Amino acid sequence: MSPMNVLRCDEIDLTTLGELLGRFGLRLEQVGEDEPIPGSWFGEPEAGIIAQRVIVRGDTPVHSALHESCHLICMDQQRRATLHTNAGGDYDEENAVNYLEITLASLLPEVGYARILADMDAWGYTFRLGSAQAWFEQDAEDARQWLLKHGLLDSQGQPTWQLRT
Repeated sequence: MSPMNVLRCDEIDLTTLGELLGRFGLRLEQVGEDEPIPGSWFGEPEAGIIAQRVIVRGDTPVHSALHESCHLICMDQQRRATLHTNAGGDYDEENAVNYLEITLASLLPEVGYARILADMDAWGYTFRLGSAQAWFEQDAEDARQWLLKHGLLDSQGQPTWQLRT
């Protein structure tokens, strides 16, 4: 699968994604096809983040929208208050972001577990065990524990719909 075959925002109902992000107090914004994406760290068509806004275009990969959203969820209030483009964070937080990205994708009927894992692999996410699925199922306990410690997942592995404080 090439990066051009990953699921794009114009292939899903963005209302559903917006509602999911809204449960965290985040706002999904879409710019027009010919417009730049403000706050995009990796450049277009990757999602942008500014404060509590996730900014996408139709050609933005869904995994990018989710990944950047999870950065907003996982960062502390101080970083979120001044956020523009660069999420920052450390190794442990990045792993937690990846774990939460997979968890949230599993709640979106148009995305789901298998598709997000395939798209992460196609786009070039790298994991010690060679694939997003192997990492998530066999090597991500530290990421899960980080999310539990910060109150972002409950004991059943479900989102608490809270932002990290």
